[in-house]
This record gives sequence, C-alpha cells and structure tokens, in this order.
Amino acid sequence: MGFGQLALIVAAGLAGPLCAASRRAFVPVMVGELVAGVVLGRSGVDLIRSDNATVSFLAEVGFAMLMLTVGMHVPLRDRRLRGALAAGALAAGAAAIAAPFGGLVVAGLTGSGHVAVYAVILASGSAAVVLPMLQERRLDGPDALVVIAQVTVADVAAILAVPLVLQPSRAADAAIGGLLIAGCATAVFIVARSLRRRPWVHRLRKRSKRRGWALDLRLSLVVLFCLAWIARQSGTSVLLAGFAMGLVVAAIGGPKRLSTQVRGVAEGFFVPLFFVVLGARLDVSALADHPDLLLVTAALIVLNVAIHAGAAFATHQPLPAGLITTAQLGVPVAVVQIGLQEHVITPALGAAVTLAALATLGVCALGTNLLARRTDSVPVPPTAQQGRSPAQRASETARPSGRDAQGA
Repeated sequence: MGFGQLALIVAAGLAGPLCAASRRAFVPVMVGELVAGVVLGRSGVDLIRSDNATVSFLAEVGFAMLMLTVGMHVPLRDRRLRGALAAGALAAGAAAIAAPFGGLVVAGLTGSGHVAVYAVILASGSAAVVLPMLQERRLDGPDALVVIAQVTVADVAAILAVPLVLQPSRAADAAIGGLLIAGCATAVFIVARSLRRRPWVHRLRKRSKRRGWALDLRLSLVVLFCLAWIARQSGTSVLLAGFAMGLVVAAIGGPKRLSTQVRGVAEGFFVPLFFVVLGARLDVSALADHPDLLLVTAALIVLNVAIHAGAAFATHQPLPAGLITTAQLGVPVAVVQIGLQEHVITPALGAAVTLAALATLGVCALGTNLLARRTDSVPVPPTAQQGRSPAQRASETARPSGRDAQGA
C-alpha cells in the first residue's frame, strides 16, 4: 500500500460530510463513505484494493475505533435514564423475544440460513444514531428517554452476541475472550476512578491540557489496543475491545477534550477509512443477479419495523418511538465486518444486510419527526405556564418549534 492508495481512501471519506451537509434531513456520515467505497471498490471501478494486508489492518483499527465511539455514546451517566430504564429494558426484551421468529422468517424465505445472525440484527438498536437525531430535534421528554434506554440495552446485548452467533463452533472461546475483556475493562475502570481524584493526577492532567500532551487520549488508545490484542489472542473480535473501552470512558465521564480528541483521530481518519474499505469489499452488483438477497434486504426492513412497532405497542409506547428504535448501525456493520473476515457470509449477503441497515436510518428519521410533531402538539399545562415569567412565555412563543425550524 502506498500513499497514493491512502490518499484515495481518505479523499473518498470526504463523501461522508458532503452527503451529511443537508440541513433538511439527518444523513449519517457513514452513508456517503460506504457509497464512495462501493463506487471505488469491487462493485465499481476497483481502484481500492480492500484485500491488501495494510489496508485490512488499518480498517480493523478503524473498526475498533468505531466501536469505541459507539460505546462512548451510551449515556451511562445520565441520571434521567434511571426512571426510564425499566420501561426501556422491557421494550428491548419484547423485541428480543420476537426477533428469533423474524430470523426464522428471513431464513425460511431465502433458504440462506443464519437464523441467529438475523435474529441479533433484528433485535439490535443503535444509540450512536438515535442520540444525535433526538438531540437535533431537542427531544428529551419521557418518550424520548424510554427510547434512549431501549436502544442502549439493545445495543449492548446485541453487540455482545455478535461474535457468538457468527461462529457458534467457537462460541466457548468467544465467551471466554469476552469475559476476559470485560474483566480487564472493569479493572481499568476501577483503577481510573481511584486515581482521578489524586492531587498529582489532577496536576498532571492540568499540565497536559495546558501543554497539549493529550495524555487522556494516549492512555485511552493504549488500553484500547491492549484490549484488542487480548481479543485477538483469545479468539474473539476487536468489536468487544472497542466497545468495552468506550463504555469505560462513558462510565468515568472523561473530559470534553477527550471526546474532541477521539473525534479527531477516529472520525477524522480511522472510521471513514473503515467504512470506505467496507464499502469496497461489498459486492452490490451481485444483488441484481440474486433476487433472494434482495428478499433478505426487504424482509429485514419489514420485520425490523414490525418487531419494534409491536414492542412499542406491547409496552404502551407511541408508534413513533417504535420507529425510532428500528435504527441500526453498529451491529449490522459488525456482522458484515466479522462475517467477511471469517468467511461466514458472502460479500453479496453483506451488501444486502448493509442496505437494510441504511434503510432503517430513514425509518428512524421518520419516527423522530413524528415524535417531534406529537410533542409539539401536546399543550403546556396552565400551572406550568403560570410558573414562567412573561418574558419566558414571550420568548417561547417567538422561538420556532423543531418542525417549523426544519421547514425553514
């Protein structure tokens, strides 16, 4: 691999921000990056050599960094979620109960097998997608909190299950490796919590901030790569290493500059590289020659909506909340990445799964807009209005709602 190939991959990653620049709709950056990879990879002009050893290794680092950022998005320190956790876990459990039946339907329609894989995909959520959408529309009411709790529980459970369902013959090794990573991550959390209040640690971090040493970032990367090494040695995936480290950072509540630094390293280079290379590996052109794979895509989309809408109905949540929880990102990407690495799934099936995941982003955006309209239509109680000053009521009247602002 030379600098020319690297420059091409990094330039292709710029398609992500370009596609996400629209103010009218929330488009995740990874959509443009995947599309650019498809155009430049095996399905297009074949300029990106995704089978190159260096490219593959850098993409795996990007995968670990992606899961690090996904873990950091889990709102473990949000106290408001405690009240919504029971309802969110109940909704996630309802979806998880229905998901195996959905997996059987997909496998039965296509004869492709992978029942457990489809079930995990259908039961999954994506806090990395849902949180930015809800924040963009300023949704933080009870319904939104239950949604966040549900996707958080589903995200964690599904990500832990991915290595087990992809390689059932090595499930014992994957489980032992997962427990080992969990133990190491717990030890890191305990040590970090005990040290952060020490005066000398405070002085060192303050000096690091003043002189630009980025010690928090360096230490986080050291732990991340050590956990990734343990994952490789124990026969499990770097997915667990990245996600575990992200959860540690989310639980500790690292400084804002750490999030900014991780965003610079991960989202500025490694994660776009991962999605571009992943897109280059997919065989999208094969979907036209295999109608059964298009049926996989359609079935995953329809069953995903049906399962999560049913879970919302069963737990007395509004339909828009169920549509929001259909969003998928980390789990389908992990399934495709690990499945291609281990030759468990074909590039064409990976394209079908990825296409279904991209469709859920549109369903999630629709649910977010509907929930925002539902929230805007709820009248403010008179007692709440009386508790506000005239200036506050006037400013709230003048401020456009999320729906009006989007229309503008």
